[in-house]
Order: sequence, then structure tokens, then C-alpha cells
Amino acid sequence: MFSTEQSCWFVRKVICWRAAASIAWAVLLLPPVTAVFVILSRLSLLHPIQTISECLSLLTSASAAFSLILLCGVILVVGFLNLEYYTVIPTIACSKIALLGQLLHPRQLLNSLVHSIMGMIVAWCCAITIGGRYETLGYPCPQSDGSDGSPQMCLNEYHLTLLLAGAFVGFSHSLLGVIHNMNYVSFHTVQQYKYLRFKGSLPLVVRCSATQALYSIRNYILVYFFLGYIPKAWICKTLTLYLNSAVHPLDSIAGLLDLTLLYHMWISASFLLFTWHITLLLFRIFVTEFLALQDLALLSQHSPSRRGEVFSLSQPGGHPHNWNAISKECLSLLTDLTQRLVIYHDTVATNGRAKSLSTGSERKTSSETSVTSGTDDLMSPRPTLLLKTPASVFTRSIVGTPKSPLTAPFTPDLDSPFASPALRRLTAPVEQCSPWFGTVQSPHVMRRGPKLWSTSTDSQVNGSPQSSPASVPSPKQEASKPSLLAQFLQNRKEQLPEASSQALFADSQAHIWALEGLSYLVQASFCEDQFGVVQTTLPSILSSMLVLQEAVDRHFKLPHASSKPVRSSGSMGDSTHKTLRFALRATLKTAIYRITTTFGDHLKAIQMSAEHRKRLQQFLEYKE
Repeated sequence: MFSTEQSCWFVRKVICWRAAASIAWAVLLLPPVTAVFVILSRLSLLHPIQTISECLSLLTSASAAFSLILLCGVILVVGFLNLEYYTVIPTIACSKIALLGQLLHPRQLLNSLVHSIMGMIVAWCCAITIGGRYETLGYPCPQSDGSDGSPQMCLNEYHLTLLLAGAFVGFSHSLLGVIHNMNYVSFHTVQQYKYLRFKGSLPLVVRCSATQALYSIRNYILVYFFLGYIPKAWICKTLTLYLNSAVHPLDSIAGLLDLTLLYHMWISASFLLFTWHITLLLFRIFVTEFLALQDLALLSQHSPSRRGEVFSLSQPGGHPHNWNAISKECLSLLTDLTQRLVIYHDTVATNGRAKSLSTGSERKTSSETSVTSGTDDLMSPRPTLLLKTPASVFTRSIVGTPKSPLTAPFTPDLDSPFASPALRRLTAPVEQCSPWFGTVQSPHVMRRGPKLWSTSTDSQVNGSPQSSPASVPSPKQEASKPSLLAQFLQNRKEQLPEASSQALFADSQAHIWALEGLSYLVQASFCEDQFGVVQTTLPSILSSMLVLQEAVDRHFKLPHASSKPVRSSGSMGDSTHKTLRFALRATLKTAIYRITTTFGDHLKAIQMSAEHRKRLQQFLEYKE
């Protein structure tokens, strides 16, 4: 939607200041949150007055002030990472191997390392706050002196366990952020004040923090039980510390069944996650306020004065520049989505193979015609699209003469995750040694190409020879069975149909706002457009919406496209992107109905194709 220069300006002048405001509020909320943690960590129901006095003395001590400074630094780093990694278009892994690739990406590994370090810092602050047996890493060994008469220092495994728990929770939080798309920022349908939204989300933050901390500590206990001796041995060797044989080691069943230790680890992990989740929540609240398309959807519905500016003419000249700019951007978004849906449906419907054209399929359909004829006059010039499909995908020519042989109109994106090996073989250039080199081939022969000239999967497994023309004998292929590793990777590379559908509509929030803004403006123009600026582009708007609805309806007829995912309420990850395709379909149908109910039979005077007129009549009769 924005150019590179506009995007940089928006980030520098708007997003950065909003992120700074969210970080400032998170830092201001840190002292009361820390006070609550101090009370919970030192809580004693039998001695409440003593607990209160100890908490007050601790909160006013120098160690508490130093810990608070460290926690503020952690909040600043977390806020910076939120700003660096946030996105309004979620990254959806369409296969398990793609998800593994995201987790092992160098940028993500660096993010996980930073979160582990920050988790260890927060855990150290918690250990200082709790005090007692968690306060220091080493202590004098009982009844043991060194060779120089100084007491030997023993490892305080309680302190080490708490530090490692913080690092493990931070690392787990980073991985869950990738799996649940916690860096995804969604936009709420109902606008609320910041305070009311924060107040309504606070119970969810508390519940998610406590639940995630519980599962993280459970996993950490299992890891420490089997691998806890490794960090202990390394710390002892590095810092010249000794193990006290009189104390039960914590990497044993007896050591890990200490309920007080488990409670302190859980409350520390909950405090860590709560401060990070609060920072994330405030960031989401501040950066989702009044953006361009969101503002368009709101003003078109609630602001008559600003709608009047949209319908106004420029002086001098009398040109509707405001309306042309708005409608062109919105229709560009709708046309781009329509093209993506057409390409996706053709790819899935042909199972990755280019379709052969017959005489009966060469006729130009009305929907394909309207994509170009209904919007080209308005959409020129258009934003540059990173698509490898030429314009012929929407304007198929009639059956060619012998001088103009038929070619498949679909130019597939071979880098797409939906491109199959058969499609790559089909689009590969013909070798000069082939008898078909330099000849005009029928589209039907082209379709049979992989079966005639390439090695199919079935023949490789069964060891049967390939069928080939008599003039080009083919040697018998040896039977080859894929290895277990190859089978494992192939299973992980298989596409997840629902995930691919979610990825296709990942950026549909902008299209939803564009549909709402356009439809509300067209509806208001019936009474407020004094110069008739909207009426000149109304055929293009209706054609774009009807073509998009046809493409959306075709998509929902595919398997797994109409299955609604179950929303998870136990995570801070936003799962609204999983249902964006349903929201887009409902918004699109509502937008068309909004126009048809306002204009009624006046729409019959608009020039459009017969198929679109028939489909529009269904809306006028409320049969869609």
C-alpha cells in the first residue's frame, strides 16, 4: 500500500513514537508489579505482620533499587524486540519443515539467545528478591578449609537452578512466539479507549502468564533431571566451586520434589512472562490506533464532513482527485487479491500442472473479461506486482491459426511452495537431442509430457521401464528405495492445506477495510455526492467486487478451505489471522448488499456483462 519512502516515514514518525509510549507505560507499571511479586514470594499466612515488614524493608533496600534498574533495562530490550519483529501480516508455515526453518533461522536464533540472557537476568533479580537460600551462587563449605587456610566455596544449586530456569523460560517464550505468531498485530473491529482495552485484557495476560510458566517449569524440570549435571560440572570447574555431599542434588527425584523450590520457580517464571506480556500488550494497543485504511473505513461510516471532502472537486479544474486516489488504491487491493486467488485456484485445481487448452475452453469468460475491462481504465497506472503470471491469464485469446500456435496462458511461479516437481519438469526447456526440439507441439502432447519423457514416481519405485517413442530407446531404470531420512523430510515437506489457505488471506485485513470504506462511501454518495463523482466509477467498483466474490466462492469450494480452526485462548498469540478468510467473505457480501439495497433498481442502468448482471440480480432479490 505504501511506497518504501512512505513506509519509512510512517515507521519513523508514527510507529516509533507509539512504541516508545508503550515502553514508557510498561516501565511505569514495573514497580507495582514487582511489589506484588515480592509479597507473593515472601508470603506467610501464619505471620502476616512479619511478612509486610520484611517486604517493606526489602522494597526500600539498595538491592531492590539495583534489581529494578536491571528489570527496566530488560523491559527496554523487550520493547525494542517487539518493534523490530512486529508484523501486520503473519508468517504462516505451510509445512512442518517450513516451521522448522523459521525456528532455525539465524535471526530467530539470535532472538532466542537474547531472550535466554534476559530471562537469566530476571531470574537473578528474583533470586535476590526472594533471598535466603537463593541469594548467592556460592557459600562456604561446612567444615572444610583450603590449603591456604581459607574456607572452600560450595555451589549453591538452588541459585543455579533458578538462573537456568529463567534462561529456559526465556528460550521457550521465544520459540512459542514463532509458533503462535506472537509478533502478529491484529486490529479489533470495535474501537476502545486504551485504558478500557488494557483493563479488559489484563485477566487474559495473568492467566496466560501463569499457565505458560507452569508448562515451562514442567519441561525445565524434565530437562534438568536428565541434563542438569552438565551445567553443574561446568560451573564448578570454571569458578572452582565444590559440591556439598551432605545436600541432596537437585537433579534427582528427591531434590526436585521440593515444593518450596517448585513454587518459587513458578512464581518467578510467572513474573518474568507477565512483565514481557504486559509490554507486548501495550505495544499492540498503541500501534493499532487510527491507521490509514482503518481510518478510511471509520470516516466513510461515521463522518459526513470528511465524506464531503472525498466527494469534493479540486479548484481550479473541477477534478475529483480525492475520490480517484481513494478508489484507485482500494480497487488495486481488490484486484491484487483476485489475481492471487485465480492463480492459487488454477494451481491447486491442476495439481501443479499447466492446463491444456481445448477449443471449447478458449472462449473468454465474462469474469476474466471484467477483471481487465472493468478496472483497467481506473487502475492505470497500477502498483508493481511481484507476480510471474502475465496478463494473458485473464485475457485468453481465441483459438489461434496455424501461424499462431496455442500456448498455455498460465505461467507458474516455480519458486512457489505449491509448485510440484511435475510442473518444474513440464516447464523445463526441451533438449536439443529430443525429436520434438524445434517443432510445434499440441497442448495435449504437452500435457502428457511428464508421462512420456520424464521418470515418474511409480516407475522408480516399481523398477518398470519408462514408456518412450521407438526412435529414442530408454534404458531400464534401477529400482531405488528412498532412505528413512528422505521419507521423514518428505513427510515434513507436505503442504498443510488449511495453512496454505490461511497464508493466502494473511493480509486480508487491508482488503476488509478497503471493502468497508468503498461500500460506505458509495452508499453515502446516493444522497451526499452533489457532483456525481462516484457514479463514473460505480461500474468498475461493482465489477471488481463481483469478480472477487466469484474467486472467493471458488476458493471456499476447495477442501479444507471452509473448515474453521479452533481458537486457542491459553496463549498471548493472536489467532485472528486464521479466520480472516471468513471475515473477508462476510465483509465482501455485506459490501455488495450495502450498495444494492441503497441504489436498488437504479443499478440496472449500469453497463456490465450479462453474467455480472445476473449475479447482481441475485443480490437485488436477496438470494445470495
